[in-house]
Amino acid sequence: MMRSPQLRIVVVLLGLFGSVLVAACASPAGGVTAAADAPQAAASKYVILTFDDGPSPQYTPKVLAILRQYGVKATFFELGQNVARYPSLTRRVYLAGNSVQNHTWTHPDLRRVSWTKFRSEVLNTDRVIRAQTGYTPRCLRPPYGGVNKLTYRRAASLGKTVRLWTVDPADWSRPGTSTIVRRVLANVRNGSVILMHDGGGDRSQTVAALPTILRTLKARGYAFYTTSCT
Repeated sequence: MMRSPQLRIVVVLLGLFGSVLVAACASPAGGVTAAADAPQAAASKYVILTFDDGPSPQYTPKVLAILRQYGVKATFFELGQNVARYPSLTRRVYLAGNSVQNHTWTHPDLRRVSWTKFRSEVLNTDRVIRAQTGYTPRCLRPPYGGVNKLTYRRAASLGKTVRLWTVDPADWSRPGTSTIVRRVLANVRNGSVILMHDGGGDRSQTVAALPTILRTLKARGYAFYTTSCT
């Protein structure tokens, strides 16, 4: 059937426009990391699993192996002195798709240090993490959860967002594997930030508790996000 020149132009334009729409719909939204401050809407429930005080050669690899087994990503708030001592571990954490963030250099109570000390604790940790990950952490977790108005102001002046937690099983005190599991599962809610540890002492109970926690939360329909404070 013959078509007029005008009709042929309309058909061509519609075809080009349709191609653009298909390409746009097929393009992945790359580079987006689900974060505490902007969780993705793919799951109706989520938690953020965090680990403090690492990396440690004894426990961090075990935690990474369990996370990999269950297909879970976490956020690691690392001490600068440990990153400097075990840089390859920090790189392993990062290359596994986890978020690496700042937990100071020596684990001081940031409410009780001078501005000079505060600044060096944070910036020196930034430096060694950046050397292994290629980025500067935007999240700061003050040791002991020690915060006040001055802590927040100082953190903000260094470009940091303070990130604490909402569920603390006190795994650092080694209360027993079953107690760690029970405390997490009894208190977790949608959007919970769970505090655990992969360094700073004997973390064998934490490692032992982790599979049950991950398996149960997944069975309850929770997704796991990381935080980057973007």
